[in-house]
Amino acid sequence: MTRRWTTAVLDPQLPDGRAVVCSPQGFLLSEEGVLFSRQWLAGLQLPLLCEHGIGHFDGEPVYVWVLQRAVEVEGLAWQGLRQFMLEGDFAVYQKLGYAAQIATWAREHRFCGACGKPTVQVSGERAMYCADDELRFYPRIAPSMIVLITRGDEVLLARSPRFVSGVYSTLAGFAEPGESAEDCVRREVMEEVQVKVRNIQYVGSQCWPFPHSMMLGFHAEYESGEIVSQPDEIEDARWFSIFDLPPLPASRSIARHLIELYLARRSGAAEPVLPG
Repeated sequence: MTRRWTTAVLDPQLPDGRAVVCSPQGFLLSEEGVLFSRQWLAGLQLPLLCEHGIGHFDGEPVYVWVLQRAVEVEGLAWQGLRQFMLEGDFAVYQKLGYAAQIATWAREHRFCGACGKPTVQVSGERAMYCADDELRFYPRIAPSMIVLITRGDEVLLARSPRFVSGVYSTLAGFAEPGESAEDCVRREVMEEVQVKVRNIQYVGSQCWPFPHSMMLGFHAEYESGEIVSQPDEIEDARWFSIFDLPPLPASRSIARHLIELYLARRSGAAEPVLPG
């Protein structure tokens, strides 16, 4: 039987329900999972900043407890969100990704950005409110593009100094104010590798909660230019044959999906489905 998650804004004053516990270091984890009784958590004296209702699991209310920092809890451990993405149930990771984004927003908007006074939760709405300035602060989503550039049986892959050793991936970058997603693709590719692209086609999107991005995935064909890597951003970039690829990004990522989709289309194999 499939266990069902639904998203909702819940009143934190309700007495029942369960909670996931989120700190800047990840989520609290037991052998049974990440859901804990709120009443049991209340006895742990955790450094709680705030609490937000995020939905229901099998009909039971679920909240995220937003901590100022991770603290040691006997018999429990902290696990980062990336580990859930790589190793755990992907549906659970998606819900934790949502909880992590709500926690980041809640942690960063406890005070008004205009006057510095404390904000309050808006009942029935995912917003923090400053009465003095009549301002509402909603969860932020940062749009970014990610693109696979191809040239026949070759793909252009690059690595950042922040990547796991040896791994190469597709190019990516955040959209600037006033530009379309396609303009972002052209600009980022030119900035990062000095290459022009054409025939830009949208493929799909993926929530990327590190901390609050929406990755818009594209495929583009090479038009012209020689690769020149952007200093401090790109450690190495090169053309790879699809028959001799380097270590690739995590299998559940949209970067990996873009690559595997192109490989499938070149070989005539069944096209993979983007996780989500």
